[in-house]
Amino acid sequence: MNKPLLVGAAAIAAFAIFFAYSQFNAIDFSGKRGSSPLPDVSDLISPPAGGNNSNDDGRKGLSDEAFQIGRVSTVEAADKELTLPDLYERTEGSVVQVSSSEDDGTRLGTGFVYDDNGHIVTNQHVAEGAGDNLAVTFADGTVYSATVLGSDPYTDLAVLYVKDVPREKLAPLPLADSTRIRVGESVAAIGNPFGLSSSMTSGIVSGVGRLIPSQETGQLQFFIPDIIQTDAAINPGNSGGPLLNMRGEVIGINSAIRSSTGSFEGIGFAVPANTISKVVPSLIKDGTFRHPWVGISGTDMTPALAKALGIEEEPRGVLVVEVVQGSPADKAGIRGGDRQARVDGRPVNLGGDIIVEIDGNPVRHLEDILVYLQREKQVGDKMQVTILRDGQVEHLDMLLEARPARQPPTSITAP
Repeated sequence: MNKPLLVGAAAIAAFAIFFAYSQFNAIDFSGKRGSSPLPDVSDLISPPAGGNNSNDDGRKGLSDEAFQIGRVSTVEAADKELTLPDLYERTEGSVVQVSSSEDDGTRLGTGFVYDDNGHIVTNQHVAEGAGDNLAVTFADGTVYSATVLGSDPYTDLAVLYVKDVPREKLAPLPLADSTRIRVGESVAAIGNPFGLSSSMTSGIVSGVGRLIPSQETGQLQFFIPDIIQTDAAINPGNSGGPLLNMRGEVIGINSAIRSSTGSFEGIGFAVPANTISKVVPSLIKDGTFRHPWVGISGTDMTPALAKALGIEEEPRGVLVVEVVQGSPADKAGIRGGDRQARVDGRPVNLGGDIIVEIDGNPVRHLEDILVYLQREKQVGDKMQVTILRDGQVEHLDMLLEARPARQPPTSITAP
């Protein structure tokens, strides 16, 4: 790949996404430090530069036991919806504070117990860059040193390992099936906003299927799909904490807020539980997660695009703007655009294939591809892609490969 991929023309409104961890003595709510404006794109499914994404240094010297998954969900979900006080009492002991001391203050975040073998789930942006200087504090005030066992910037997930914690203190929270979440469902968040430990806020699921930018930085912007949106208050320090349904199940891990200041303004975002279930076991065993990769940039079809392409029927699918050379899409024979035009006042490459189905599932938006890959596919799987090319329907078989990885960032730039 010798040139940047062209971005899609479908717009996502620009706003600042703040990854909600707290840095005492260095919190900047001006929006200048660490603000991450969402680009005006539909999304890119394309690789960063080479390298690797593992946490090998943090895994050295650990016993084999550290890489074994223990019993999960020992705290069973309630058989009925709980009151907020009962929900808090049921889950508080499973939520921890994650902290590390730095030159400009103490970074604070949240995590929760994943299994009874000392594994704690938190956000990648909370754990990354802390080295050996991480501590986990349980609700009873006991503090343990922690090691980053694995992390994944493309889902903003990390797993910490704490040794010598008594088994009775490790009460793993159950993970819900996040595909069953409904807008309007009551939820609660437990975390450590501004260092105020074991704080609970409540609200509802205010949206599903959102996109937020990943922690991976570079020439190309990646997004985390299938995100849960909530109006439960999330502030700096809440990152890595659980978003719970009223039966005490984790439906997501709180990661970011939409804000113009860096503090809560009514919209928070959580990585869904099904993503946690898929990614975390690999982080424990291997230190990293291999994401299936397609290798295209594209844009949702619109009436204006259909008119420019001479398509008379209702516009549907995703127009492929560019294909990365050597990618699974390239090997499958998918074609990108070959001529540039202005549509709706934006430059876009026309002439590429239009993806209308994957494995028989309709594709209306680029997010449909991302969510399907995240939920259903693994590296090495085959996927049938149905395209419109020159007015004809064609079916192409694609072999999904691992997204090329890169070295993890050496510092964190979130607020």
